[in-house]
Amino acid sequence: MIARRNVRSALGEKNAARLAAARAAVDTAKHALGERGLPWWTDGAKDFNRHLVKNTPYAEWYEHLDVSQD
Repeated sequence: MIARRNVRSALGEKNAARLAAARAAVDTAKHALGERGLPWWTDGAKDFNRHLVKNTPYAEWYEHLDVSQD
């Protein structure tokens, strides 16, 4: 992403104005991608992000997965 490269470049140059503009561009892109801002989904289901799977309704399903690393 060009905006992220611009942030790195502005940090290296220690250019505060350019850094602010680059960070604003990153923020705009993240909003457009749905990474920031209000959730785009509206199914009403509880969000189990940042929960251990054993403490969610998916625990039984997860027990039956083969998660071995080869």
